[in-house]
Amino acid sequence: MLKRPTITNGATEALNLKRLVLLRNAAIFFELLLLALATLGLEMHLPLLPMLGIILFHGLVNGATWLRLKRRRAISSAQFGLQLALDTLVLTGLLYYAGGYTNPFVSLFLLPLVIAASILPQRHTWFMAALTVGCYTLLMFYYIPLPHMHMNGSGESDFDLHVLGMWFSFLWSAGLIVFFVVRMANSLRERDRALAEIREKALRDEHLVELGTLATGAAHELSTPLATLAVLTGELGHEHDDDPELQELARTMRQQVDRCKEILSNISASTGQRRAEGGGRVAIDHYLRQLVEQWRELRPQARVQLTLKGPTPAPDILADKTLSQAIINILNNAADASIDHVEIEGHWDQSSLTLDIRDRGEGMADLIKRAVGTPFLTTKAGGHGLGLYLAKSVIDRYAGALAFSDRPGGGCQARITLPLTQAGATDHEQ
Repeated sequence: MLKRPTITNGATEALNLKRLVLLRNAAIFFELLLLALATLGLEMHLPLLPMLGIILFHGLVNGATWLRLKRRRAISSAQFGLQLALDTLVLTGLLYYAGGYTNPFVSLFLLPLVIAASILPQRHTWFMAALTVGCYTLLMFYYIPLPHMHMNGSGESDFDLHVLGMWFSFLWSAGLIVFFVVRMANSLRERDRALAEIREKALRDEHLVELGTLATGAAHELSTPLATLAVLTGELGHEHDDDPELQELARTMRQQVDRCKEILSNISASTGQRRAEGGGRVAIDHYLRQLVEQWRELRPQARVQLTLKGPTPAPDILADKTLSQAIINILNNAADASIDHVEIEGHWDQSSLTLDIRDRGEGMADLIKRAVGTPFLTTKAGGHGLGLYLAKSVIDRYAGALAFSDRPGGGCQARITLPLTQAGATDHEQ
């Protein structure tokens, strides 16, 4: 069975933590740039030693986080939240030595809070909200004021510089939110989508197990009446050996009974699982011709046209019973729609097989097309709605695809796409 990649919360948090490491690298660069601009360009006398020590500590933590990510991929939401809390404390330390709440970059407290609100559970977001509000409040009372600036040669005052700093802080925050936070949120949406697909697949598998159990039970229950019919048709032929017409009818009945017994035997052998018994690898063109001939025996009244296109010698495919039955189910639907007009076109290359099955029936409603693969959904009188469901389930296990579309001029086309690497393909030339 095809295995889907496992998507876990820890793996998603690790990916987001990698983005946070890159964000920290950019923040550390701009912290050093602004510190150099303030001390060298504006000649502000700031406590460089403790501020540089905080930036160095931030860089060391960032390097250790990167090494940890390379050794172990998955992390928890709580660990990611602690990383954001550390960034908040580092920002608090830098602002303490640079004017506290009067520093125009104090609005950067919103950045870790926005990240937490976007990707972390609610309890971690509330923790970050309390931490950022608490740090901001402390900086209103405890801080080292910025050195007073007088009019400089360019005519800028302290207020002008403050407004400029606020503008740059807003620009920096907006850019980081768009570039990093949006990507982190997209990672969570992708994870949720993948988890929804896994849950849907598990539900489909549960339906298949139930259907397999019912099919196996039905096969055992039907074996007895079929054996009785086989005996009766044999006796009927012996008792009326002087009636050629009745002999022919008895022979036909016996053939049909044997065919039913073979079908039930296949159900008991496979019960919906992909198996190689009775199959083996065969060339795609030979497999499709053999499959169509087998289907013609079931639907002798159907008028079918087979077209095969592709390089020769054709690559091999595993002639699996469940795959053959899935294709036959779709052929039966086409014959039910237009018994006198069924077209089959198969074309392949070395990596994939595409099989188009066309009819000239009334077509398929858009609602049915979108709901293909839903069990017990049918438009046929007396139908059970399981044929397409089982066919799509088998094709999905081969990492293939089943899609329906309208035909120009009326009718419907079913397209089956199978990657040969998943369908057990080999190349004759290998």
